[in-house]
Amino acid sequence: MKTILLIEDNNHIRENTAEILELANYHVLTAENGKIGVEKALETRPDLVICDIMMPILDGYGVLHIFNKNPVLSGIPFIFLTAKTERSDFRRGMEMGADDYLTKPFDEVELLNAVEGRLKRFDQMRPAYEPTKDGLAQFLDDAQTLTGIDSLTVDRKGHLIRKKQFVYSEGDEPMRLYFVQSGRVKTYKTNPDGKEFITGLYQTGDFFGYVSLLEQTDHTDSAVALEDSELVYIPKEIFIDLLSRDGEVARSFVQLLANRVTEREQQLLEMAYDSLRRRVADTLLRLHQNLQTHESEPVIQFSRDDLAAMVGTATESLIRTLSEFKSDGLIDISGTNIRVLQPEKLKRSRW
Repeated sequence: MKTILLIEDNNHIRENTAEILELANYHVLTAENGKIGVEKALETRPDLVICDIMMPILDGYGVLHIFNKNPVLSGIPFIFLTAKTERSDFRRGMEMGADDYLTKPFDEVELLNAVEGRLKRFDQMRPAYEPTKDGLAQFLDDAQTLTGIDSLTVDRKGHLIRKKQFVYSEGDEPMRLYFVQSGRVKTYKTNPDGKEFITGLYQTGDFFGYVSLLEQTDHTDSAVALEDSELVYIPKEIFIDLLSRDGEVARSFVQLLANRVTEREQQLLEMAYDSLRRRVADTLLRLHQNLQTHESEPVIQFSRDDLAAMVGTATESLIRTLSEFKSDGLIDISGTNIRVLQPEKLKRSRW
């Protein structure tokens, strides 16, 4: 049984609407203002919210803002109830992420159709898609069903990018989103002295190239294959359509895109504030952990220059720190290959 949270300050409308929904076999939670509604949603996460706009204490816009910002509540289908029909009110709500509107007074059929339609569309999108080739294909199939974008079924084949081949260069106009079907790609910036700073490392299951698409600016870094790689291209126009056509589609797509955003933000903080020894150890541990999902015996295979660019230090300083870790028996080095032998000890030795 689906749970619906109904937030409405008018007692008569709240009671009648709740009764209709209960007769349609929904479990209904009610709240007389936005503040109580948010509290009830945090206690019991609803499957859908119906919320009046004009309310005391906390209005509908405030409720939706809290839902969008709270990771526990974000992504719940949200229907506004309003007696106001001005175009600006509709636009403001939709820009904030509302999924639908019901204008008071409404009849039983309008109410149930809106609820059933939102729940059906939401259920068609899986709660989470795996960042894999199959996960991307399933997402595109579901998105095509919901949005009717026929071109989503076209050109899902992989494009072979040879080792050291550029995918795009700094200053290029962004034309597509990239998905790593296999292989590894790095993005980097070059300072005026010609020194590289790696801004991202992408492997199987990762998207890249979307920041410039979202900001509608030229690429601010370059992307090059670290090994023979296979990429799936999603054209710019389809990317924009996926984000703009449907709320559920956009939310699911953003979850896929944001697969490693938190990790990347943490990496930048570490580079800014941590010691060299800790930065090198954390980089090795992060690469080791990422490789464990694909390999039974992970081997870190990067040039010393690339590793130094990831850490944000000179190559000579990196080599010296790696030698210290090897002497301590924490890692093994064979040519350009590095194996982490004792992850827990390496973690404790960062200080």
